Amino acid sequence: MKSHILVVDDEPDIRSLVKEILEDEGYAVTVAKDGAAAKAAIAIRIPNLILLDIWMPDVDGITLLKEFSRVNHISCPVIMMSGHGTVEAAVEATRLGAFDFIEKPLSLSKLLVTVEGALSSGQSAVGQNVTRHEVLQSVEIIGKSALTRQLIEQLDQCGRHEVTVLLKGEPGSGKTRCAKYIHTSSNRRQGPYVEMDTANLIGRHKRKILELFLGVENAGQAKAGSLEQANGGTLYINDVAELDVEMQAALLGVLTSSTIYRVDGDVSVAIDVRIIVATRYNLQQEVRAKRFREDLFHHLNSYPLVIPPLREHSEDVPELLQYYVSFFTDKEHLRYRNFSMAAQNRLRNHEWSGNVLELENVVRRLLMAEGEVTIDPSEVDAILSDSSVVISNENTDVMAVAQFDLPLRQAREQFEKAYLEYHLKRENGSVGKVARLAGMERTHLYRKLRALGIETK
Repeated sequence: MKSHILVVDDEPDIRSLVKEILEDEGYAVTVAKDGAAAKAAIAIRIPNLILLDIWMPDVDGITLLKEFSRVNHISCPVIMMSGHGTVEAAVEATRLGAFDFIEKPLSLSKLLVTVEGALSSGQSAVGQNVTRHEVLQSVEIIGKSALTRQLIEQLDQCGRHEVTVLLKGEPGSGKTRCAKYIHTSSNRRQGPYVEMDTANLIGRHKRKILELFLGVENAGQAKAGSLEQANGGTLYINDVAELDVEMQAALLGVLTSSTIYRVDGDVSVAIDVRIIVATRYNLQQEVRAKRFREDLFHHLNSYPLVIPPLREHSEDVPELLQYYVSFFTDKEHLRYRNFSMAAQNRLRNHEWSGNVLELENVVRRLLMAEGEVTIDPSEVDAILSDSSVVISNENTDVMAVAQFDLPLRQAREQFEKAYLEYHLKRENGSVGKVARLAGMERTHLYRKLRALGIETK
């Protein structure tokens, strides 16, 4: 049975567009031009979901949201819409039980993902203070800058097509979030989404890595790998440049034949998986250095997409701050604090070498800190200064480098940088000697040095 959606908006073009989009997705749609028409429609048929504009000529959406709950006793999810919404309106709507709040002009993929999340949440939103769906939070692309709008358009295009996507960008720039966004806006959104982070494969036996990827057969029993787990959906690989030659060959086989052989298996298994990969490396340089297969590169490079570093769209910083404050107060129950304009300006002008991930960590630490409700520039400066890493050229103290309040990946990268710089200096820049000392293949070590920004000459 089709889900029935009521669209309440005073703009005829919006009503017509949303109705057409939702009907194309298989939903039954009723439209209403104002509050009175919405009440009349509800009297005839209770919808499964309501898309409700905040600003209308006869009654505002917040008032109507209250009335739906208290008078009509409607328990379906409600998604609020506004072309000139405010943070206060969004907070109030969420407090009253709205499932989510989306802004105009509407993003097609955001609209469909939000509608789908609301209908599949299994929750009655109105009057029960239901917060945003966790899946939706993980795929939102935050920001209104020209670069971010362009990125969202490109991600929407990826969602509409089955092309293999190569996401390129610095660590912490949001590649994983973009991969999730593509999956949830694609025709595969009902299928599984599986992540494979190559950083977790380092140090494992090569056979075990292949088993995790391709699966394994043993005594007539089959164990699915990442590819089979993602069958019918999407497999995201980060960082693809870290794959060794055997894994590169296995991935190429999947892309060219859509079949796999499990480890120790002799029967091919058909695979229907959309592949999204990400890297912080320049794969063309990796190909020239014979560390990455050229044929695999061309298969992956069918739709390359650059995720810009935060410093190139710093005008999005205030909105990102607002998003993470809401996120941490909601999900981690941290104390609510806001940023003064001067503090926001200070953060807008920060270099953000760690990109959005660094900003997320800064917001969390500021919310955890004792202080006034309003965060001032001096507190921001103290956090930024404390987060910096200073490595002495004379004596690298690994413990001085460690930042125990950082995510594991960032802390690990800082340790690796200090470790490798120390040994390169001790071995007079000999990469071969450092590779033997560290127990790494030389090609892998070269790749690691470049990723960490360490000069080898």
